[in-house]
Amino acid sequence: MSEVKLNVNDKTGYFYIEVNGKAEAKMTFVFEDGTKMIIDHTEVHPKNKGKAFGKQMVTKAVEYAREKELKIIPQCSFVKSVFDKVPEFRDIL
Repeated sequence: MSEVKLNVNDKTGYFYIEVNGKAEAKMTFVFEDGTKMIIDHTEVHPKNKGKAFGKQMVTKAVEYAREKELKIIPQCSFVKSVFDKVPEFRDIL
């Protein structure tokens, strides 16, 4: 499993996975009202298809949201599909 890293400031942020020092996957979000995290885009380099990088980043986002007591609004269709398939994540919707 690859390490998911986080870059965040007061208004926005992104989760990402590096391979050999290069970002190969990225999931961006914005904060709203200090209570919500709107995930708006997920991108994984095509050569990493099938490595579950997207799901790993969603899992990390769920952990982060729970820790910070945030709700997630999945505007990204990929993230929405993960929430549809993983009922354990729905407590933060």
